[in-house]
Amino acid sequence: MRPIPLCGGGQRAVHKRKGYGWGRPPPVHGGPSVSTPIEQPNHRARDATVEEAFAQCHIPVAICDAELRVLRASRGMVQEAGLSEDQMRGRRFTQFMPDSAYAEVEGGMRRVFKTGAVEHLEVYADSRSEPGERVWSVTLSPLRNAAGTVHHVQFTAVDTTAEYGARERLALLNEVSARVGTTLDVAQTAQEMADVVTGRLADFVTVDLLDSLFRGVEPRPGAEGVALLRAAHQSVLPGVPESVIRVGEVDHYPPSSPPARVLVTGRSTLHRSLDEDIARWAAGDPQRSRTVHAHGVHSVMVVPLRARGITLGVAVLVRHRSRAAFTEDDLFLAEEIAARAAVAVDNARRYTRERTTAVALQQSLLPQHVPGQEAVRVATRYLPARSRAGVGGDWFDVIPLSGARVALVVGDVVGHGLRASATMGRLRTAVRTLADVDLPPDELLVHLDDLVPHLAAEEEAAIDHDLEIATDLIATCLYVVYDPISRRCTVASAGHPPPAVVTPDGTVDFIDVPPGPPLGVGGLPFEGVERELPEGSLLTLYTDGLVEACGRDIEAGLKRLRAALAGPADQLEEVCAAVLDSLLSGPPADDVALLIARTRALDSRQVASWDVADDPAAVAGARAEATRQLAAWGLEETAYTVELLVSEMVTNAIRYGHPPVQLRLIRDAAVICEVSDNSSVVPRLRRARTFDEGGRGLLLVAQLARRWGTRHRAEGKTIWAEVALPEG
Repeated sequence: MRPIPLCGGGQRAVHKRKGYGWGRPPPVHGGPSVSTPIEQPNHRARDATVEEAFAQCHIPVAICDAELRVLRASRGMVQEAGLSEDQMRGRRFTQFMPDSAYAEVEGGMRRVFKTGAVEHLEVYADSRSEPGERVWSVTLSPLRNAAGTVHHVQFTAVDTTAEYGARERLALLNEVSARVGTTLDVAQTAQEMADVVTGRLADFVTVDLLDSLFRGVEPRPGAEGVALLRAAHQSVLPGVPESVIRVGEVDHYPPSSPPARVLVTGRSTLHRSLDEDIARWAAGDPQRSRTVHAHGVHSVMVVPLRARGITLGVAVLVRHRSRAAFTEDDLFLAEEIAARAAVAVDNARRYTRERTTAVALQQSLLPQHVPGQEAVRVATRYLPARSRAGVGGDWFDVIPLSGARVALVVGDVVGHGLRASATMGRLRTAVRTLADVDLPPDELLVHLDDLVPHLAAEEEAAIDHDLEIATDLIATCLYVVYDPISRRCTVASAGHPPPAVVTPDGTVDFIDVPPGPPLGVGGLPFEGVERELPEGSLLTLYTDGLVEACGRDIEAGLKRLRAALAGPADQLEEVCAAVLDSLLSGPPADDVALLIARTRALDSRQVASWDVADDPAAVAGARAEATRQLAAWGLEETAYTVELLVSEMVTNAIRYGHPPVQLRLIRDAAVICEVSDNSSVVPRLRRARTFDEGGRGLLLVAQLARRWGTRHRAEGKTIWAEVALPEG
């Protein structure tokens, strides 16, 4: 390379422009051209300057020959190698730098001699001048002779440890953002954090959360320390041998321990294994002390997990395999990771708490126990959907009716969330209210269908449209009434799948009930069907979440349900379990409600009926017949009450109703007294005045009976009253 001439002594700088040589400056306009002599450089001075620049270069530089032996080394190379230039001269890198990384460097040198191309390497090696591993950006450049042949190679290394560390930190933070918080499960989120950090920043990581958070409260550490639940841990060693407790167990940290103090202050701490805090903590826990010494723990960081102003727990990061101790930069990185993980953990915690609250609300809207009745034996299941959509609007109910009958109900509000669950509660209440009126199933669905638009209008008015988009309120419902005396089952459906029937001989089929429109569509009729069932038959009511699980269409689901019901049916609980195991392969995507009922029949010995003449004198005969029947049943203790009820109810039917009049007694869970006539006029309970001669009959019935009411028949009505059986 030609040296650039230097300017000095008041001389002008020499410029090289087109048409002019190095020795002649461009002409100056306005004056004569002046020729200035140029001082020729001194080659010896130049060589000395180059020699000094190479020898004093603080960057590690070396010149190697074709045998890969060092010919020259800069001051930076001398410092990093820990040898003088004379000690390195004539030796190869692997002879005085016994590190596997330099074998890769020598391989690169061979490629340079072979190809003549520059090689760039990233080398990880221990430094002689500073403790710890360093990252070097190595350039291997060919040096050619006059003939253009590569006869030497130049080794140049630049310390890029800081830049490499910055890249690694950014990569780790990016991986934390991608891998932590993939689910809304608190324990899984904590484990994701431990998995990402282990091997990258620490050798052993624990994530401990406040045990009280899982119970819905958020206490602070007290004078006796704090209880932390081990949510997750991970290690570079198989089996996580460093941990003194298992995941899911609770550890009690004393107030002086670093985790307890970090929880109180909310500030991270950085420790050496032998500093006072760690030594005091280990001394108070012999098992932890043995673990620290056995694994050679030398550096510890304790970082709080804080989100939205709440301290959720602490993460403890430990190094024992990595020789380098944690630095302040590592602590800053751990704090950033903990902050991101804490938000994900808090989101999971809040979701878990809110979903638990929603499920509890929905469960409170469902029957807490099956009401006492003798018509059927019942087993039920309700499984909430395991999805982010939250709870749904499925429900079931068992409603005792008059005349020893029972109503079985299953319904489903379309949609998920608290709105669907609250609507389900309102519809269930409406069904129970209409059932008390003793309407036939098809008429009950008509009234329920009329109610749905009113509920939808109220919800529309109450919705904050900035937060939620209103949707149409649609629901399906199946209403079944079973009479154990006639063994007849009456069914009506509002867009709901049909009930399955299993007869005692094992035959499984579905009641062919017209589906009808869903509730909320309006304007279309519902139709009920009747079917006589043998005693001991199984009635199975369900929601579509059962038969349409796992992406099946409804026909495939019904076929699978039929097969599941064809098995042994000794115990109802076992039948429920068999159905769920057959149709569900895991947590359902939609809510599932299942109700299975085994029918019973009341034989002729439990029912007695008499036709009553349309004559007030027949009241005494009806009363006597009732007394004799109670004696035959061994229920003489109820005779006085039943006689009064029969007297009042038969008298009212003869006086205000239309013949024929019929009296019926049923011995079931209670003594049921029924009087029927062909009048559709419903008696009304009223308060009689002091001098009124009548109007006290129904008041007397209401006082004497456990329950009483009126139900309509195809022709006329039936007044009924129940009397509790004697104890024992």
